[in-house]
Amino acid sequence: MSKSYYIPAKFDQVETDVKKSRFIARVDTVKSREQAMSFLDQAKKDYPDARHHCWAYLIGNPQSASNAAMNDDGEPAGTAGKPILNVIQHKGIGDVMVVIIRYFGGIKLGAGGLTRAYSGATEAVLSQTPLEEKVPMSNIRLGCDFSQEQILRHWMIQWKAEVVSTDYSEQVSMILDVPKSNITEIEKFCLANNISIDEVGM
Repeated sequence: MSKSYYIPAKFDQVETDVKKSRFIARVDTVKSREQAMSFLDQAKKDYPDARHHCWAYLIGNPQSASNAAMNDDGEPAGTAGKPILNVIQHKGIGDVMVVIIRYFGGIKLGAGGLTRAYSGATEAVLSQTPLEEKVPMSNIRLGCDFSQEQILRHWMIQWKAEVVSTDYSEQVSMILDVPKSNITEIEKFCLANNISIDEVGM
């Protein structure tokens, strides 16, 4: 059974300074590589004169991510992207991208200093970013008589189901988004009330 996990509730940004270098950390929710690259492009547009735009993202449940990537953007290998991704994984946040924009302050930080600076900037932004729970959903189709519709709608509130579409013809046909964890209860309810159920997508 797929489990819920936490994702950023909104865009956030935090700035830190290490030995005169500015580190501007941005975070937001991303659901695909395309969204992640669009978020990166926006950071580059907002801070075009920065020396580095380092990043990492993790898509899906952090316990079994469907996609993850990172980039040092000219910093010494392993000193930027990897520390960013490590903090994301340690925090257990999914569907997330962190971009850190660096303005060099004239003092070299060294590999260890850079790793600590990028880890610290990531920690700073993720620690203040509000999170929300992402609950895995299933798409199901239900068919019932008109007389059963009110009972069904009352039940939907109880089981946190959301109506995607409703079609009225010979009977009421609804497509719903339902938390995967409630599917067994739905099936029992439908069986007991002679309501047809069919999973559109898992």
